[in-house]
Amino acid sequence: MCTVEKRGQIFILTLTGGDEHRLSLDLITRIRSALARIRTDALSSNSSSALVTVAEGKFFSNGFDLGFANAAATQAERAARLASMVDALAPLLADLLSLPMPTVAAVTGHAAAAGFMLALAHDYVAMRSDRGFLYMSELDLGLTLPAYFMTLMRGKIRDLGLFKKIVMKSGKVMAVEAMEKGVVDVVKGSAGDTAEAAAAMAEGLAKRGWNGRVYASIRMGAFPEICRAVGLPEESEEDRRKMFASKL
Repeated sequence: MCTVEKRGQIFILTLTGGDEHRLSLDLITRIRSALARIRTDALSSNSSSALVTVAEGKFFSNGFDLGFANAAATQAERAARLASMVDALAPLLADLLSLPMPTVAAVTGHAAAAGFMLALAHDYVAMRSDRGFLYMSELDLGLTLPAYFMTLMRGKIRDLGLFKKIVMKSGKVMAVEAMEKGVVDVVKGSAGDTAEAAAAMAEGLAKRGWNGRVYASIRMGAFPEICRAVGLPEESEEDRRKMFASKL
């Protein structure tokens, strides 16, 4: 379902196989396990690092495993299964937001609903222009949006027109428009070029030599509402001062 490879100073987290990379409970658990290993490796190393998340096939991620939810016998059980995935994804996004290194999502295919949230939880997004889109399908499916989804989008999609298109119209957003509106940082013409651009960006960030704990603290300070929404404990001013003093 996913693999981790370390290339010099960067970690490559790959969602493997040619399927839709639906965020089932199993896949969420496996990604979290991979991120835990990456975190441990990074904190035990004296060198800085960065993460690239990429996916094989047509999809970056097509959201939650709705097949699992819809296979339940009753409406109540279907709702419970969907809620279990909603609850499980928040800690995964918290893992990314607290990871002690810069993070880059290489969106080499469609990123829909929860898959879009997975991409947005990274610091930077590279996206292919020849195919693939960003899309919130909930309105089309008759589903409400979890509160932390909305908070994440408000924090990362600052253009009001684009926000309305995505949230209120279930509009599909292609790479060039997403870059023009500040949601995507790099656009390339193919999946391979997008993955390479994401890796190059990550390598450049890793070479800056930043302290990972400091980087994570600054990231969480930059997006406090998102961090609270996914359950990350807020750093106290005393903790930040201690970290600052330890680097003097």
